[in-house]
Amino acid sequence: MNLTPSQLSTYDGSNPDLPIYLSINGTIFDVSAGRHTYGPGGSYSIFAGRDATRAFVTGCFLEDTTDDMRGAELIYVPVDDDEEAISSAERKTRAERERREARKKVQQEVQKWEDFYRNSKKYFEVGKLVGRGKHDGPPPKLCESAMKSRPKRSKTKNTASAQGKPV
Repeated sequence: MNLTPSQLSTYDGSNPDLPIYLSINGTIFDVSAGRHTYGPGGSYSIFAGRDATRAFVTGCFLEDTTDDMRGAELIYVPVDDDEEAISSAERKTRAERERREARKKVQQEVQKWEDFYRNSKKYFEVGKLVGRGKHDGPPPKLCESAMKSRPKRSKTKNTASAQGKPV
């Protein structure tokens, strides 16, 4: 079954005669077995009837109810919290490397959640979400809690040094 985002929104648990669906990364899962969790008033009701892939990565359930992953990798990119004596070229190279690594982590996190639903004994795949992934304008910003949880460069340097890895 293929559904558009508008069609998917009718499967949000508000109609007790319909199943509850959520989508992650464009794959639709039936989560009706968890009606108390995904239905109205449930702790994860925010996911019902939509693709909120971004929230699975950022943990920003209220702010990130979208499949727009642009900028989500920032959650894994260290915040510069100390003064380093490196050249602008080194800083640029490091930033590019960190963004690549962060995008991989985002993909791994999305895959983890998609696998969770796909391998669940309670939930099952029912189709694909069509007409998604076309986002205009600026990318969504990370919510405040996601910004606060970003790693600090000074801590990642110390961790890398302690593990005998190059900084």
